Amino acid sequence: MNWRALRVLGQAPSPLTLGEAVLHGLARRPRCIEPKFFYDEHGSRLFDAICDLPEYYLTRTEMDILESCAAEIAQLTGPDCTLIELGSGASRKIRLLLDALRPRHYVGVDISHEFLLKSLQQLARDYPWLEMKALCADFAQEISLPDDLGTANRLVFFPGSTIGNFEPHEALAFLQRVRRLLQQGGALVIGVDLKKEIQLLQAAYNDEQGITARFNLNLLARLRTELAADVDLDGFRHWAFYNPEPGRIEMHLVSRRRQTLRVLDREFEFLPDETIHTENSYKYSVEQFQSLARRAGLRPVRAWLDRAKLFSVHYLRVASAHPLDRTHRLERSWLLNRRRA
Repeated sequence: MNWRALRVLGQAPSPLTLGEAVLHGLARRPRCIEPKFFYDEHGSRLFDAICDLPEYYLTRTEMDILESCAAEIAQLTGPDCTLIELGSGASRKIRLLLDALRPRHYVGVDISHEFLLKSLQQLARDYPWLEMKALCADFAQEISLPDDLGTANRLVFFPGSTIGNFEPHEALAFLQRVRRLLQQGGALVIGVDLKKEIQLLQAAYNDEQGITARFNLNLLARLRTELAADVDLDGFRHWAFYNPEPGRIEMHLVSRRRQTLRVLDREFEFLPDETIHTENSYKYSVEQFQSLARRAGLRPVRAWLDRAKLFSVHYLRVASAHPLDRTHRLERSWLLNRRRA
């Protein structure tokens, strides 16, 4: 494949989409901004730096698990599949599956246009034999794959425990969308962070180098750059902690003083210690996650854990004849008839 000819299909969310989401989130109580807006090009690079931190066990643990189970994943999947990665990032983990599976097609999906293009150009240089496509899309919504992927079985790869960023009902809806994307005979390989000691969890989101804090604050920098927001970055600080009742890490931006944030001709007054909730990261037991997957119409086939039981990688296959299929067909038919009316 000629890496210079690689182009990105689809488009990143526009500044208007970002602006609408920010205005909506800041008007709520408690205030919030969706974590998907962390990932402009600079935010994506900061997250890659987080993945290399000694406190951030998730990436290296998942890599170790994938190294040990990649051959088994290939055996379960079979030859000549279409491999779809949601949240391509720096594409380090996907190389383990590309080497083991040697798929017919690879589709990298990410919300950050420039970061996605650079990552897949490097992959195209290293895997010239592979048919490759880059799709810029928000995988938190329904996505449409390119039409020329053929009929090969599909394997979706969703690493990094990003599933934990969704509220439980959102995670269920996401898994249902993935099931529709996979079609009959497809499978999902997904990384899921496990419940563990609170001290270890909190350290992973409060690193000594302060890179996670910079990642969190970069969200405000993005508002200033893309939306011309009037915001004092030094007026906010990073705060992350484990909330045991819902079983999740929470990340917030905390106002250091009374201040006003101005964005898109709107003003938002902040009191001292008032927060913007920027991210959740839910932690699951193996049993909890497999129960969620079954509700979405995905059948657990294998779950791999590291020795310390910090992290899990699951292989889920599309279950046959699920009630959600009929419901989705009826919904699509209703929408189509409504557009024609």
